Order: sequence, then structure tokens, then C-alpha cells
Amino acid sequence: MTQALKVAVILPCYNEELTIGDSINVVKKSLKNADIYVCDNASTDRTAEIARAAGGTVIFEPRKGKAQAVSRMINAIDADVFVMCDGDCTYDLSTAPELVKKLQDDHLDMIIGCRKSGAGQNTWRIGHIFGNWLFTTSLNLFFGGKLTDVLSGYRVFSGRVAKSMPILSRGFDIEIEMTVHALATGLSIDEVPTHYFERPQGSTSKLNTFRDGWRIAKTLLRLIIDFQPLRISILAASLQFLVAILLFVPIWQNFTETGLVEKVPTAILCVGLVITSLLTGVCGVILDAISRQTLTNKKLAYLSVGPSKR
Repeated sequence: MTQALKVAVILPCYNEELTIGDSINVVKKSLKNADIYVCDNASTDRTAEIARAAGGTVIFEPRKGKAQAVSRMINAIDADVFVMCDGDCTYDLSTAPELVKKLQDDHLDMIIGCRKSGAGQNTWRIGHIFGNWLFTTSLNLFFGGKLTDVLSGYRVFSGRVAKSMPILSRGFDIEIEMTVHALATGLSIDEVPTHYFERPQGSTSKLNTFRDGWRIAKTLLRLIIDFQPLRISILAASLQFLVAILLFVPIWQNFTETGLVEKVPTAILCVGLVITSLLTGVCGVILDAISRQTLTNKKLAYLSVGPSKR
């Protein structure tokens, strides 16, 4: 199966000299005919040297950020299937052939390696558990997905997806952007449970819970506004209208009792809120039309790329 395909394994790395060699060796054993690419993302250690010695092709990206590294590799590499993973030995790369086969057999566009901690493995921080649940739930709610781990960095996707996917993010928010791109444009996406391990001793995570969590939240909010403007506008318009009603009720009660409007400024505010709620709804309709055109263009970009081998 892998001989008939051109498979590219892409490993974005920043200071992973302790783990990149082992990661490449696992790939060489499991995907013997795959091309292995390591993006040295402005590392200050021997990541590039070790990766090259282990048999990987090293690509340099001076702009820091995982998304920058992935974008650099996707732009530079042609392949039927891309296997994206971190080079820190936390993901089970031995399952890559299984994921590649499922992608082809089921004619899927993307597979996410859903992380499952092995016995005795302390792989999750409390903040990461909550953040992953929050972002996954929000993404499923707005984009109709049924996913459980949208922040997983272990993914297999077709070359067609890779070449038609605009990457505007810069850091660890790339997983959110990739998932939204697939769901919003109606591509086929699935999850496969894979083992998730602790980092080897001496290796440190580059993910900052609060800084990167905030960046991921901003990216998700931007994508929701970009792809679901009508929902956001209806929600905003409904809140404005509800506030107007709540403020107007006591004014109306007072008017029925006395025949006077005693709170004129509040009454004017109510009228203003009703008008702005209507305008918000109209803007939502206009933005929704623009969003649909954008999605059409994304779909056309996907279809314009030759289909991957099956």
C-alpha cells in the first residue's frame, strides 16, 4: 500500500535534540518507503544535525511557531499523503501505517490521532484537559463535528487537503484551523485512538498553557466569526432585543398605571437597542452570504488540486 503512495512524514521541531532521532527511527521502521522531513523551527540546539544523521531531510524555518513550520513544509513538499506529528516522542508513530491505510480505504480527507494515555502515563495537565474539552465542544457545536480531540497534533491528510488549505495561524492553534477548514468545507474527517506518552526525561514541552490557550481561543473565535457570522449575529441581535424588552417592561407598567413615560432616557435606549438588533441581524445575513462565497472558493481550491492516489 505504501509503495504505491508517495507518503511524506512532516515533523515540526523546536529544540528536540533529545527525541527527534528516536522519532525518525520509529517512522523508518513503520513507514519504510515514506519520505521524512524535519522542519527546524529556529532551534538553538542540535535538532537539525541529529535529524539529518538519522535519515531525515531538514528544512529550516526561521519564523518561530508550529504553524509556520508546518506551512513551510506543506508548501515545499509534494506527496499523496501527509503524516503530521510532533518530534517529541509523545505520539505513537508506529500506528502511522494503520492511519494511512484507513485514509485510503475509507476515502477520507483527514484522520486525527485521538490521544489516549497509556497505563501509568501522566500525560495530561488539568488545564490542558479542560482546554481541550472546551475547544472541542465549542468547535463541534458551531461546525457540526463529532470529534473528541481537536487539539491533537497527530494527523494524516491527503495531499489534496494540504495544497488547498490556507494556514493563517502561527503557533499551536494550527490544529484548530486545520479541523475547522475540513469541517466547514465539508471534507471527510475521522478519528482513530492512538497512544499518548509522557515526554522522555530531560525533554520539555514548548506549550504554554495560558499564552497558547489564549491564542487558540482567539483563533477559534475568529474562525467562528468567519464561517458562522449569521449565528453570531442572531445571538448578538437576540441579546440586544432581550435587554430592550427587559428595560421596557417597567416603563410600560408605569405608563399603564399613570399614563406617563417617566423614564424617557431609558425608553430612548430601548428604541435604540431594537434598531441596533435589527441592523445586527441584517449585517449577519450579508456576512453570511460573503462567508458562503468564501467557502465555495475553498471548495473549488480543493477540487482544483488533482485527487490523491487511492
